Amino acid sequence: MTAERVREQRRRRNAFRKPVTSILRHAFLIVAAALMLYPVIWMVVSSFRPTDLIFREAGLVFDSFEISNYVDGWNALTYPFNVYLLNSGLVVIGSIIGNLVSCSLAAYAFARLEFTGKKFWFAIMLLSIMLPIHVIIVPQYVLFSQLGWVNTFLPLIVPKLLATDAFFIFLMVQFIRGIPRELDEAARIDGAGHPRIFLQIILPLMVPALATTTIFTFIWTWNDFFSQLIFLTKPSLYTVPLALNAFQDAQSSTDFGELFAMSVVSLIPIFLIFLFGQRFLIKGIATTGIK
Repeated sequence: MTAERVREQRRRRNAFRKPVTSILRHAFLIVAAALMLYPVIWMVVSSFRPTDLIFREAGLVFDSFEISNYVDGWNALTYPFNVYLLNSGLVVIGSIIGNLVSCSLAAYAFARLEFTGKKFWFAIMLLSIMLPIHVIIVPQYVLFSQLGWVNTFLPLIVPKLLATDAFFIFLMVQFIRGIPRELDEAARIDGAGHPRIFLQIILPLMVPALATTTIFTFIWTWNDFFSQLIFLTKPSLYTVPLALNAFQDAQSSTDFGELFAMSVVSLIPIFLIFLFGQRFLIKGIATTGIK
C-alpha cells in the first residue's frame, strides 16, 4: 500500500508540474517574441506618425494616423518607389534562377559523378564559404568595369549563373546524398544518362532544397546593400536598399516618417515569401544534414 501511495503521489506531482512548465515556457516565448518584434512594430506605428512626433513617443499606441508618409514617401526621390521595387525584383529573379540552375548542377556533379580531384574541389568550394565579400569585391569591380558592366544588373546576376554561392551547393549536395542511389541505378538500366537522371529523378525530389535556396536567395538579395552600392550608381537603377539610403542623402534633415513608411513597404515581399515558404524552408534544412 505504501508503494502504491508513493506512485500515486508521483503521478499527481507530475500531472501538476507539466501544465505549470508548459505555461512558463509559453510565457517566456511570448515575452521573447515581443522583445524581438518591438522594433518592427514600433517602425510600423511610427510610419503613421508625423516626423516631429516619432522620437517623442516610444509606445505602440496609434495617437495619430498619417497616411501622407506613404503617399509622400512613394514620390520623394527622383523616381517613384515602384521603380526601385521593380529593379530589386529583376535582380532577385535573376539571382534565384541563376542559383537554382547552376548550384543544382554543381551539387549533382559533387554528389553523383566521379572525376579527378573531386574531394579537392569540394574542399575548395567549402573554403570559399569562409571568404568575405570584401576580399573579392575589388577584383570583381575591376573585371566588371573592363567588361562595361558597371551600372547594369549584370554584375549582380551573372555570377549567380556560375554557382558562386557555395552555401547552396553544399546544401543541395547534402540533400542529394540522402536520395537512394538505387533510383539512379534503376534509371541506368532503362538506358537513362546523367542528364535524364538529373532532370527526371533527382530534380523533382529536390523540391525542399530548391525552395530553401529560393527563399534564402530572395531574402539575401533583396536586403543586399553593399554589392549593389558598388555596382549601381545611377538613380534609375537603384534597388530598394539604395533607395532607402537615398532618403538620408536627399536632404539635410531626414524625413523619418517617409523613410519608415517605405521601409514597411520594402518588408512586405520578405514577409510574404517567408510566410508562404516557411514549411519548405524548415523541411529543406531538416533534410540536408544541417542541424
